[in-house]
Amino acid sequence: MERPLVLLVLQVLFLSCVAVGGFVTTLPELHRFVVETHRWMTDDRFVTLFALAQAAPGPNMIVVTLIGWEIAGAAGAALATAAACLPTLVIAYTASQFWTRYNQVEWYRIFERAVAPIAVGLVLTTGVLLTGSAAKSWTSYVITAATAAFLLLTRRSPMIPLAVAAVLGAAHLV
Repeated sequence: MERPLVLLVLQVLFLSCVAVGGFVTTLPELHRFVVETHRWMTDDRFVTLFALAQAAPGPNMIVVTLIGWEIAGAAGAALATAAACLPTLVIAYTASQFWTRYNQVEWYRIFERAVAPIAVGLVLTTGVLLTGSAAKSWTSYVITAATAAFLLLTRRSPMIPLAVAAVLGAAHLV
């Protein structure tokens, strides 16, 4: 018999250990596990929970709490959140101790520079997955591309394209 809560907690524990650049970088794998492999929720529900997590104040990893709630109620929310946070806390503490000791050593500086593109790539992968799951028409892709261009080419607030997208959504244009 499959135990969704146990499987989810084990997967989140693993993902938390490999989350370079924040937990959001592991969302493609969490999506694959929750939506495609186990079919505990739909693409639409996953994207909705992610959007809700982004709209809520607090860390972006709150999506794990919402997914845990969706799959196993309050126990799922609590255990999924703990599974996402505890390994990260241990790794962050250990890394800070390591950084304090070796931050002036050349090999450590090379390592830091090498990890940055990995984190950026993981974040971009998350964006591609969420865009593909949420997009319902070509206009969704146009809005996503325009938002990405706006953020890459200007130094203006990301709230501007968010507000434009909200207006377009309220007007049922997307």
